[in-house]
Order: sequence, then structure tokens, then C-alpha cells
Amino acid sequence: MLGVDVGGVLTSRAADDQDTSFFGSQPMLTPAVAGAFDALTALTAGPFAGRVHVVSKCGPKIAALTRAWLAHHEFFERTGIPPANLHFVRRRPEKAPVCARLGITHFVDDRLDVLVHMTTVPHRYLFLGDAREEAGTRPVPSWAIPAGSWADLAVLLAGGLEGSGRAETR
Repeated sequence: MLGVDVGGVLTSRAADDQDTSFFGSQPMLTPAVAGAFDALTALTAGPFAGRVHVVSKCGPKIAALTRAWLAHHEFFERTGIPPANLHFVRRRPEKAPVCARLGITHFVDDRLDVLVHMTTVPHRYLFLGDAREEAGTRPVPSWAIPAGSWADLAVLLAGGLEGSGRAETR
């Protein structure tokens, strides 16, 4: 079971321009992180078939904005992830119980302060993506697997699957 965050993992944080920032005046213009949709489409059709969830921390206003962004970019249609697999929490540590309840075995987030709470998730991926340069100065704990791009993540997540059709633990 795969779980992914939204901000910095699906939506780009690199767009500092007010016109293309998720929190700016035209949030629908915020780009997706390069390769995210393609990788999730492949992972949803293959090793994590029917077992991908999006878990995001935000309040009601940003949750509505996130739903609108996902619809605008046809996220669910393009990736095959069902809309029912979208979950929102109000505080970052609350992602952990959601993942435990869902049986998430692999989770992708761009924040260590989220991943540290996910003690029931055996495979925690720190997505460096847009923050790759600033993240290079901080050590990554041994319990987190760093990934610089969605291409890297797709390889890591699909590793060891010959003939099984399901994501295996490493």
C-alpha cells in the first residue's frame, strides 16, 4: 500500500512566482512535480494496483483548493487513483494514524517531521525534488530513503517485483 503527500510531492514548491504558486493568486497554474503523474499512473496500474492513497495536511480552505487542483489537472482520471483515496488531516503527526489504519507500507513525503511519526510504515521515502539543494546540507536518517525525483522513486518503489505484481518490502 502506497501513500503520498501533496505539497512538494505532487504540487511543485519551486514556483515562487505569485501567479504560479499554490498559495498565490492563480493556484490552478501551480505545476505538478515533474514525473509525478506518470510515475503514479505506472505504480497504480502495476505494483500498487488499487492501493495508492494521497494523505495531506491542511485546513478546510486548502483542502478545497487541493481538491480543485487535482480535478483541474485530472489527477484521478490520469493516475487511476480513486477520489475516495484522498485523505486530509489537520496536523502533520495525524498522517501516521491514517497510514496505520489504511495499512500503508510505503509513504512519500518531503518532510522528515512527518516521516518520523510513521513508525508503522516500514518504507519511508524522503522526496527531495524541489528542495534537493537545501536538503543536501542535512543528514537523512537511516530509516528514510532519499529520492531526488519521481523517476528515482518509481525505480525504488517498483524494485524487486519480477513476476509478483505486488510491492515487496526490501
